[in-house]
Amino acid sequence: MRMLRPALTALAVAIMAAPALAQVPKASDGKPDLTGVWTHASVTPLQRAPENKTLVVSEAEAKRIAAGFTVGGIKEEGYKTTYSDPTKGAPPKGGDDFGVQAYDSFWWDPGTKLAFVKGEWRTSNIVDPPNGQMPLKDPEADAKKRKMRRDVYETGKADYDGPEVPTLGERCVMFGSKAGPGMQSGGYNNNYQFTQTPTHMVIQVEMGPDTRIIPIYATAVEARTHHRPAALKPWAGDSVGWWEGDTFVMESINVKPLQAENHGFPLSQTGVVTERFTRTGDKDIFYEFIVNDPELYTQPWKAELSFYPSKAIYEYACHEGNYGMIGILAGAREKDRRAAAKSANAKTKTVKGGQ
Repeated sequence: MRMLRPALTALAVAIMAAPALAQVPKASDGKPDLTGVWTHASVTPLQRAPENKTLVVSEAEAKRIAAGFTVGGIKEEGYKTTYSDPTKGAPPKGGDDFGVQAYDSFWWDPGTKLAFVKGEWRTSNIVDPPNGQMPLKDPEADAKKRKMRRDVYETGKADYDGPEVPTLGERCVMFGSKAGPGMQSGGYNNNYQFTQTPTHMVIQVEMGPDTRIIPIYATAVEARTHHRPAALKPWAGDSVGWWEGDTFVMESINVKPLQAENHGFPLSQTGVVTERFTRTGDKDIFYEFIVNDPELYTQPWKAELSFYPSKAIYEYACHEGNYGMIGILAGAREKDRRAAAKSANAKTKTVKGGQ
């Protein structure tokens, strides 16, 4: 029996050792099929926490970090949720940066583990720059803007003169960090349903009413010629797509300016977000997005996540009939009445005191 030549032997070993792309489910047009329900739930943040010095950690360290994770200020000890007791009255006023908690921890569902990407436990979604931080030109300006927004909306200082004053999330209009561009995991509703055809990719976002419908073109050059006029600024941006080998690529521009108020990261009107989806196996989609926005950042930056199969996508009930908005505005008007009454009483006392 003749022996295989060394080069052929090495090739055969490499083929047997590497995951075969043939194992990836294919669509009718031969492209990798992304169709299905997926989740990228994890407790890994976009930016790396100061106490975590490396992007990749061991499984034991990943468990330790995840065990100390808090959601909404409620510590999930050992991955176990704790529930408030409805028989003990209202919780105390204040308590943390956000005041009284918005939800019982029963409603939080961020996952229980760090993100597992490319076979590694990750401490941040951002992989470039290597420090895991957004390379903002003026980080103080962004921090002040977010603090101001939080102080106004989340500590009860907003006037709420009409239904357009509350944030997009409060109005159930848009939850930017979930739909993207740059789809990130969060406190709950981290599922997505992908529906792929030869001409379109449709991504139904579980969080809110968002559905991204991306037309697919033959090349990047052709796709970019089909971007809409700059005057049109849709929610989640103007997105077009194309295939680069086995990777589906989406490019988004002209994100609606209002979306910036609750997007997961700052993005200017000239910012471009490129998202890439590569199905690497039967139970994994490698997802990365690159933000190129010279107006706000010193360099382009990149984040990586992975999608894994999920059982279902659930209907998102936000305010259920929009009764929440009625309550918000009714509470604001009551606050106005009390302030007016207090002012009137003060004037009366001043007049009486002067007689």
